Amino acid sequence: MEAPHSSPAVDSTGTPVPGTGTPGTGPSVPGTGTSVPGTGTAVTVTLTVESPEQMQDLGRRLARVLAPGDLVMLTGELGAGKTTLTRGLGEGLGVRGAVTSPTFVIARVHPSLVQGPALVHVDAYRLGGGLDEMEDLDLDVSLPESVVVVEWGDGKVEELSEDRLRVLIDRATGDTDDERREVTLMGIGPRWAGLRDELA
Repeated sequence: MEAPHSSPAVDSTGTPVPGTGTPGTGPSVPGTGTSVPGTGTAVTVTLTVESPEQMQDLGRRLARVLAPGDLVMLTGELGAGKTTLTRGLGEGLGVRGAVTSPTFVIARVHPSLVQGPALVHVDAYRLGGGLDEMEDLDLDVSLPESVVVVEWGDGKVEELSEDRLRVLIDRATGDTDDERREVTLMGIGPRWAGLRDELA
Protein backbone atom coordinates (compact mmCIF):
# COMPACT_ATOMS: atom_id res chain seq x y z
CA MET A 1 0.00 0.00 0.00
CA GLU A 2 1.31 3.43 -0.92
CA ALA A 3 1.73 5.97 1.84
CA PRO A 4 -0.62 8.94 1.52
CA HIS A 5 0.99 12.04 0.05
CA SER A 6 -1.57 14.70 0.88
CA SER A 7 -0.59 15.20 4.50
CA PRO A 8 2.22 17.54 5.49
CA ALA A 9 5.46 15.92 6.60
CA VAL A 10 6.40 16.45 10.21
CA ASP A 11 9.77 16.83 11.84
CA SER A 12 10.97 14.98 14.92
CA THR A 13 8.95 17.27 17.20
CA GLY A 14 5.70 16.67 15.33
CA THR A 15 5.75 20.13 13.71
CA PRO A 16 4.62 20.31 10.07
CA VAL A 17 7.48 20.94 7.65
CA PRO A 18 6.78 23.94 5.37
CA GLY A 19 6.17 23.10 1.72
CA THR A 20 5.16 19.47 2.28
CA GLY A 21 1.41 19.79 2.19
CA THR A 22 -1.17 19.03 -0.46
CA PRO A 23 0.26 18.20 -3.92
CA GLY A 24 -0.57 20.63 -6.70
CA THR A 25 0.30 23.78 -4.79
CA GLY A 26 3.45 24.37 -6.83
CA PRO A 27 7.07 23.23 -6.77
CA SER A 28 8.54 22.54 -3.40
CA VAL A 29 11.79 21.02 -2.26
CA PRO A 30 11.29 20.10 1.38
CA GLY A 31 13.75 17.99 3.32
CA THR A 32 12.57 16.02 6.31
CA GLY A 33 14.11 13.64 8.78
CA THR A 34 10.87 11.71 8.83
CA SER A 35 10.95 8.23 10.28
CA VAL A 36 9.22 5.87 7.85
CA PRO A 37 8.09 2.48 9.17
CA GLY A 38 10.34 -0.26 7.89
CA THR A 39 12.79 2.15 6.29
CA GLY A 40 14.56 3.98 9.10
CA THR A 41 15.13 7.67 8.42
CA ALA A 42 14.02 9.03 5.07
CA VAL A 43 14.49 12.45 3.48
CA THR A 44 11.56 13.50 1.29
CA VAL A 45 11.57 16.00 -1.57
CA THR A 46 8.37 16.85 -3.47
CA LEU A 47 8.34 18.51 -6.90
CA THR A 48 5.67 19.47 -9.41
CA VAL A 49 6.48 18.57 -13.02
CA GLU A 50 4.36 20.21 -15.72
CA SER A 51 5.38 18.32 -18.87
CA PRO A 52 7.30 15.30 -20.22
CA GLU A 53 10.15 17.67 -21.05
CA GLN A 54 10.35 18.76 -17.42
CA MET A 55 10.22 15.11 -16.32
CA GLN A 56 13.17 14.31 -18.56
CA ASP A 57 15.00 17.37 -17.25
CA LEU A 58 14.38 16.15 -13.69
CA GLY A 59 16.05 12.90 -14.71
CA ARG A 60 19.09 14.84 -15.91
CA ARG A 61 19.20 16.73 -12.59
CA LEU A 62 18.96 13.49 -10.63
CA ALA A 63 21.79 12.01 -12.68
CA ARG A 64 24.14 14.66 -11.26
CA VAL A 65 23.71 13.25 -7.74
CA LEU A 66 23.78 9.54 -8.62
CA ALA A 67 26.85 7.37 -8.10
CA PRO A 68 27.86 3.74 -8.66
CA GLY A 69 25.94 1.54 -6.24
CA ASP A 70 22.79 3.66 -6.17
CA LEU A 71 19.43 1.91 -6.34
CA VAL A 72 16.50 3.95 -7.67
CA MET A 73 12.97 2.55 -7.40
CA LEU A 74 10.30 4.12 -9.62
CA THR A 75 6.62 3.81 -8.76
CA GLY A 76 3.67 5.21 -10.70
CA GLU A 77 0.78 4.03 -12.83
CA LEU A 78 1.16 3.21 -16.53
CA GLY A 79 1.95 6.38 -18.45
CA ALA A 80 2.97 8.34 -15.37
CA GLY A 81 6.43 9.11 -16.76
CA LYS A 82 8.76 6.50 -15.25
CA THR A 83 10.53 5.74 -18.52
CA THR A 84 10.66 9.44 -19.44
CA LEU A 85 12.42 10.14 -16.14
CA THR A 86 14.82 7.26 -16.77
CA ARG A 87 15.55 8.60 -20.26
CA GLY A 88 16.69 11.83 -18.63
CA LEU A 89 18.82 9.84 -16.18
CA GLY A 90 20.48 8.09 -19.11
CA GLU A 91 21.21 11.41 -20.82
CA GLY A 92 22.61 12.88 -17.62
CA LEU A 93 24.79 9.83 -16.97
CA GLY A 94 26.04 9.83 -20.56
CA VAL A 95 25.20 6.23 -21.34
CA ARG A 96 24.99 4.44 -24.68
CA GLY A 97 21.74 3.51 -26.35
CA ALA A 98 18.24 4.92 -26.32
CA VAL A 99 16.47 4.39 -23.01
CA THR A 100 13.12 2.76 -23.68
CA SER A 101 10.78 0.68 -21.57
CA PRO A 102 12.44 -2.70 -20.87
CA THR A 103 9.06 -4.43 -20.44
CA PHE A 104 9.75 -7.25 -22.88
CA VAL A 105 13.38 -7.89 -21.89
CA ILE A 106 12.87 -7.13 -18.16
CA ALA A 107 16.35 -5.59 -17.86
CA ARG A 108 18.54 -3.53 -20.17
CA VAL A 109 22.13 -2.39 -19.55
CA HIS A 110 23.36 0.93 -20.94
CA PRO A 111 27.17 1.22 -20.69
CA SER A 112 28.71 4.60 -19.95
CA LEU A 113 30.28 6.65 -22.74
CA VAL A 114 31.99 9.02 -20.29
CA GLN A 115 33.82 6.68 -17.88
CA GLY A 116 30.92 6.82 -15.45
CA PRO A 117 28.60 4.13 -14.08
CA ALA A 118 26.45 2.04 -16.40
CA LEU A 119 22.68 2.40 -16.18
CA VAL A 120 20.82 -0.85 -15.50
CA HIS A 121 17.13 -0.30 -16.31
CA VAL A 122 14.76 -2.95 -14.97
CA ASP A 123 11.00 -3.40 -15.37
CA ALA A 124 9.75 -5.64 -12.55
CA TYR A 125 6.07 -5.32 -13.48
CA ARG A 126 5.70 -8.94 -14.60
CA LEU A 127 7.79 -10.33 -11.76
CA GLY A 128 5.32 -11.32 -9.08
CA GLY A 129 7.74 -12.65 -6.48
CA GLY A 130 10.39 -10.97 -4.40
CA LEU A 131 14.14 -10.86 -4.84
CA ASP A 132 14.34 -14.65 -5.37
CA GLU A 133 12.56 -14.30 -8.70
CA MET A 134 15.02 -11.61 -9.76
CA GLU A 135 18.21 -13.53 -8.97
CA ASP A 136 18.73 -14.44 -12.61
CA LEU A 137 19.12 -10.75 -13.38
CA ASP A 138 22.25 -10.61 -11.17
CA LEU A 139 21.27 -7.17 -9.91
CA ASP A 140 23.31 -7.70 -6.76
CA VAL A 141 26.36 -8.17 -8.99
CA SER A 142 25.57 -5.13 -11.16
CA LEU A 143 24.74 -2.74 -8.33
CA PRO A 144 28.22 -1.89 -6.98
CA GLU A 145 29.46 -0.58 -10.36
CA SER A 146 26.18 0.70 -11.80
CA VAL A 147 23.17 2.88 -11.19
CA VAL A 148 20.24 0.44 -11.04
CA VAL A 149 16.80 1.86 -11.84
CA VAL A 150 13.85 -0.47 -11.18
CA GLU A 151 10.33 0.32 -12.36
CA TRP A 152 7.59 -1.37 -10.29
CA GLY A 153 10.21 -2.49 -7.76
CA ASP A 154 8.27 -1.92 -4.52
CA GLY A 155 8.25 -5.06 -2.41
CA LYS A 156 10.70 -6.78 -4.75
CA VAL A 157 14.18 -5.21 -4.62
CA GLU A 158 14.49 -3.48 -1.24
CA GLU A 159 16.84 -6.22 -0.05
CA LEU A 160 19.41 -5.14 -2.63
CA SER A 161 20.40 -2.08 -0.61
CA GLU A 162 19.58 -0.43 2.70
CA ASP A 163 20.21 2.91 0.95
CA ARG A 164 17.83 3.58 -1.90
CA LEU A 165 16.01 6.38 -3.63
CA ARG A 166 12.27 5.78 -4.05
CA VAL A 167 10.57 7.94 -6.66
CA LEU A 168 6.76 8.08 -6.66
CA ILE A 169 5.09 9.76 -9.64
CA ASP A 170 1.45 10.77 -9.18
CA ARG A 171 -0.45 11.94 -12.24
CA ALA A 172 -3.43 14.28 -12.18
CA THR A 173 -6.75 12.52 -11.69
CA GLY A 174 -9.75 13.15 -13.90
CA ASP A 175 -8.36 14.86 -17.02
CA THR A 176 -6.10 12.25 -18.61
CA ASP A 177 -4.61 14.91 -20.91
CA ASP A 178 -3.16 16.81 -17.97
CA GLU A 179 0.63 16.47 -18.07
CA ARG A 180 1.17 17.68 -14.51
CA ARG A 181 2.82 15.19 -12.18
CA GLU A 182 3.67 15.30 -8.50
CA VAL A 183 7.04 13.62 -8.00
CA THR A 184 7.95 12.54 -4.48
CA LEU A 185 11.58 11.56 -3.95
CA MET A 186 12.21 9.58 -0.79
CA GLY A 187 15.86 9.04 0.06
CA ILE A 188 16.15 6.10 2.43
CA GLY A 189 19.34 5.55 4.42
CA PRO A 190 22.43 7.66 5.22
CA ARG A 191 23.45 7.88 1.56
CA TRP A 192 20.54 10.24 0.90
CA ALA A 193 20.77 12.45 4.00
CA GLY A 194 21.77 15.44 1.83
CA LEU A 195 19.21 14.86 -0.92
CA ARG A 196 17.57 18.26 -0.56
CA ASP A 197 20.87 20.14 -0.86
CA GLU A 198 22.09 17.96 -3.72
CA LEU A 199 19.00 18.78 -5.80
CA ALA A 200 19.09 22.51 -5.03
